Amino acid sequence: QVQFVESGGGLVQPGGSLRLSCAASGSIFRIFVMGWYRQAPGKQRELVSTITTDGSTYYVDSVKGRFTISRDNTKSTVYLQMNSLKPEDTATYYCNAVHFSSVHWGQGTQVTVSS
Repeated sequence: QVQFVESGGGLVQPGGSLRLSCAASGSIFRIFVMGWYRQAPGKQRELVSTITTDGSTYYVDSVKGRFTISRDNTKSTVYLQMNSLKPEDTATYYCNAVHFSSVHWGQGTQVTVSS
């Protein structure tokens, strides 16, 4: 069974940058539509960004122009480059992979934006 493991979270000051990574086990990564979600304390999990198998991307309005999603199928990894971070970006970030009815989640990585 394929598994997804996030990394790259941490504590950063407002205006700073982080790059999240989500690495998949196995060689079928390329078939998945990949996404990043986040969940702040007391709030619902929200979609942040997605990237399709052909590289088309989507961003929620609140991160447009600041976040960039990308994928490297040779490394079975999806990235989320986060720039100009704001305190409201503080959340646990989850990697998501979808292929038809098959849905997978990573364990999450914490991002805290604070001075």
